[in-house]
Amino acid sequence: MLVETAARRIGLVDVNNFYVSCERLFQPRLNGRPVVVLSNNDGIVVARSQEVKDLGVKMGTPWHHLKDLAREHRIVHFSSNYTLYGDLSQRVMSVLSAFTPDQEIYSIDESFLDFTRLPRLNLTTIGVEMRERVRQWVGLPVCVGFGPTKTLAKLANHVAKKRSAWKGVCDLSVLDEQALADLLAGIEVGEVWGVGPRTEPKLQELGIRTVADLRAAGPSRMRALFSVVLERTVRELRGEACQGLDSPEPKKQIISSRSFGAPINDLEELAQPVQVHMTTAAEKLRRQDSVAGAVGVWLETNRFRPQDRQYSPRASMRLPEPTDDTLRLIAVAHALVRHIYRPGYRYAKAGVMLMELGAKAVAQGMLFGADLVKNERRDRLMAVMDRATARWGRGVLAPGAAGLSERRWSMNREHLSPCYKTRWSDLPVVSA
Repeated sequence: MLVETAARRIGLVDVNNFYVSCERLFQPRLNGRPVVVLSNNDGIVVARSQEVKDLGVKMGTPWHHLKDLAREHRIVHFSSNYTLYGDLSQRVMSVLSAFTPDQEIYSIDESFLDFTRLPRLNLTTIGVEMRERVRQWVGLPVCVGFGPTKTLAKLANHVAKKRSAWKGVCDLSVLDEQALADLLAGIEVGEVWGVGPRTEPKLQELGIRTVADLRAAGPSRMRALFSVVLERTVRELRGEACQGLDSPEPKKQIISSRSFGAPINDLEELAQPVQVHMTTAAEKLRRQDSVAGAVGVWLETNRFRPQDRQYSPRASMRLPEPTDDTLRLIAVAHALVRHIYRPGYRYAKAGVMLMELGAKAVAQGMLFGADLVKNERRDRLMAVMDRATARWGRGVLAPGAAGLSERRWSMNREHLSPCYKTRWSDLPVVSA
């Protein structure tokens, strides 16, 4: 039975088929149509509408394997529009933050919310209100699950999505012990948060096939046979909270990389994607008020083309002083690229990494005199760039080659939808 603790009240809000729902928001004619969203370079399926799931299409299926099925069922496909998805995600999380101060943004489309400090609120009522407000203010469909632990809240969200009787909101605390046991007995163990595709068959070999079976298993035995992580999962299924909400911590490393739309073999042409990646990484660095003490760069040829000569070099450099200055970081990245570049190879990918991150306030406190004045000037320049990016979108103001429009190396995104909310030229037009 559920452990009687100080009755934590955890909610999980999840946007239904997030990427697909974002695309449908501005193209409602696609409601009810099978829709997929593809990965970088339009390679594999990374999001599916329910109609596509019903056709048996799995996540990660290469798009070129689906061409016949797509023609037969008129599947609509989109390239990943991360600018659009990121903007809508921020709007959803902002709406949810008004319901409780205790929020953990778990992923781009999921958020944990803790209502323990608000004991008088009816959770089902709150869940219905959250669904309606997100639908009205953002336009996206969400489901809500509540439980005394994060694992049970996740499971409740699964029930809210899969069982129409719950109407998109499932609060496990309203169930008595027998009703909860019956519910969990009808859910496969692989649906439990933390039970992956490798663990599930091992559990089934032990006769643990449903969530109810796992909940009844001995926590100590699960730890001995598997790991402390699975032990905690069992305890959480019993209502014993083993995980709190996580506060976002500054990243210890920042990476920006992407495969090219077309291979590059020229050193000068390689400078542009490296510069773009470093510009992106530096923006993220400043956003968390950090500075970098070291820079890494790498190049890769296409390992899936064995007929090509293979070469995947990487190099790093510690900086004389930590910085968040895009221009200084780009200069170091270019020096590293020149060091590792070798002619005669078809490079398919480049990436940069910012390392040895620390708080900017501490680094500033170590500067004096002319160095402090110079840094303050560069800080003002970086602030201007960041404000321009926030207002008009990434790339509107960029250093040197990063701002050039000719990008032969850019990802293949032949089916990209407009950036409806972040680019003036893509604003939807309404006709009266």
